[in-house]
Amino acid sequence: MPIKSKIPIEQYLKKLARFAGSDYGKMIRNQFKDIEGASELAMLAAPSPAELEQIEKAVAIMTPDEKNNADTLTDEQVHKIAADVRIDPAILAIFINGYALHYKRVSQS
Repeated sequence: MPIKSKIPIEQYLKKLARFAGSDYGKMIRNQFKDIEGASELAMLAAPSPAELEQIEKAVAIMTPDEKNNADTLTDEQVHKIAADVRIDPAILAIFINGYALHYKRVSQS
């Protein structure tokens, strides 16, 4: 079985961006809210416009090597990228983990 190549992280970001702020994205976020109203898990499918803006900033400053190997970035690398662009490291970590899960799912199918 041939292994599918992973999509570039920028392409994965575009896939998520289409739901940011949309009615569908809001529905997904509402379904995944916890008792405190947070919906971090929903960010894997539908980031809010504010989350998307933070992720776009982080991806924009990533080196080509970081982009090519985003699915294997360490926690320290994720925190450094987030600190460099002054964004919430948890948002970037969720995005990077979602990308890694997407890649692993696609490469095994």
